[in-house]
Amino acid sequence: MSSHNTGLTWELIQEARARILGKVHRTPLMTSATLDTQANAKLYFKCENFQKVGAFKARGATNAVFSLSDAEARNGVATHSSGNHAAALARAAKLRGIPAHIVMPNNAPKSKQASVSRYGGKIILCEPTLQARESTVERVIAETGATLIHPYNDLRVMAGQATTAVELLEDVPDLDVILCPVGGGGQLSGIAVAAKTIKPSIRVIGVEPAGADDAARSFRSGQIVQMINPRTIADGLRTSLGEKPFAEIRRYVDDIVTVSEESIIGSMRQIWEVLKIIVEPSGAVPYASLIENKLDVQQQRVGLVLSGGNLDLDSLPWMHPQSMPPPVR
Repeated sequence: MSSHNTGLTWELIQEARARILGKVHRTPLMTSATLDTQANAKLYFKCENFQKVGAFKARGATNAVFSLSDAEARNGVATHSSGNHAAALARAAKLRGIPAHIVMPNNAPKSKQASVSRYGGKIILCEPTLQARESTVERVIAETGATLIHPYNDLRVMAGQATTAVELLEDVPDLDVILCPVGGGGQLSGIAVAAKTIKPSIRVIGVEPAGADDAARSFRSGQIVQMINPRTIADGLRTSLGEKPFAEIRRYVDDIVTVSEESIIGSMRQIWEVLKIIVEPSGAVPYASLIENKLDVQQQRVGLVLSGGNLDLDSLPWMHPQSMPPPVR
């Protein structure tokens, strides 16, 4: 394991667990006999939609902010994010009493902008391209002296997200497989390292929209394939895979599968109707892989990460079919 010490380690995950204790929720698991019967498997839904700020991102942002030295924290923190990491970082900075400068694309959902503002984050809008986001955050850091907390390409963030799997395997030690959404890869990589450390035989599988399939293509080719113009309703998964997460994903993740927009919407709706809880499209993506029969999980114990529950209630996908992105050919 010595060659691995530049990456995410079990020690970093344990430190994260201790650091965020009491600052984020230990989220509940939900089960459904109805959904179990449909999948012919035992499903355990890890409800990160009940997390602080309504998403797993609270874990990584809180760990990162509270692991900064006083000198690093003095001028606050900065990031670029379309949504949940933005709110999570604003909240963590508020808890620590430091400013948060959040660069957001000008097409970020209004509900997610409002969430950042509620936690006292200072929003700087930019064009909705990765280049604009990165150059704007560089300018903000130059002007303010803030410390960058990247949404996913950061070991402190990845270690925080990994605590999801620690809780999941404490609650269900005999899980056979964990299904996790993948966008930038911070959560999938963290969960994979934690899960395989605790239970080496477990399978960890990433699930991604077919219209934003850079992680699946990167996984197959062994090198990062950049995401160009992602088309998916799952706005949390439009980001390109990060280098640090990808290193762990290559090492520990068993597969990455993709799902259609139709099954993401169907999955989201079914979770609302059967489990009676609100998940955002990104959080519904893992269950969509079961709707599509992308994986053989017959008779297995399956953990599914419901990564978040933040979405614009004025534009639900089944209310406005015309607002859907065109199908990916």
